[in-house]
Amino acid sequence: MRLNGKTAIVTGGAQGFGAGIVAKFVSEGAQVMVADINMDQAQKTAAEMDGDAFAHQVDVSDGNSVDAMAAAAFRRFGHVDILVNNAGVTHLPSPMEDVSEADFDQVFRVNMKSVFLTARALVPHMKERGKGAILNVASTAGVSPRPRLNWYNASKGWMITATRTMAVELAPSGVRVNALNPVAGETPLLKSFMGEDTPEMRAKFLSTIPLGRFSTPQDMGNAACFLCSDEASMITGVAMEVDGGRCI
Repeated sequence: MRLNGKTAIVTGGAQGFGAGIVAKFVSEGAQVMVADINMDQAQKTAAEMDGDAFAHQVDVSDGNSVDAMAAAAFRRFGHVDILVNNAGVTHLPSPMEDVSEADFDQVFRVNMKSVFLTARALVPHMKERGKGAILNVASTAGVSPRPRLNWYNASKGWMITATRTMAVELAPSGVRVNALNPVAGETPLLKSFMGEDTPEMRAKFLSTIPLGRFSTPQDMGNAACFLCSDEASMITGVAMEVDGGRCI
């Protein structure tokens, strides 16, 4: 029960890595808001948590929606101990100059602007309490970029830098900020990363991962639980790779 008594918001928590993080947090004693733009799936995921999670619909790229999410969490929990910025999107593999402006804007809004908006909504609360943990789900793409995912790679590199600068600024207030860098996993985004989901394309991806498998939601949940727990009270500004050796 490493998160016993803690409260958490997990954006993009309805499925994939987010759902894995939600499940692990609940199993370790936390109460969790499953925040997602897909309300039906968020409610389904929350219902599987035996009353220790509730669903909230949010568009993390919209300031008013993020503010409403924070207000709902305060009403439900009274305070927020943990924020996980997990919501993310990608553009399809393509030469950088062929990515549409609309696709670029969506990557910017969901992967980058959302971190600013959630910080604006929740950091003052954490500062006032003198404690808190923020976890940004970045990617190995921000460390070791793959070709044809240029603007997605760049957004995750931005998130890693944001994590480090947030950590430095918030450390005197008792707020820790870390990141996770997963390799591609069995999530709804996998097909988007690969362009096509075929045995040949999967084999090509797996050949770049020394441990020979994709990241799983359980892998992410375990790593997130540690970094957001009091066991990691001396760890801030870290971008931990959960990648089976991909970035070696």
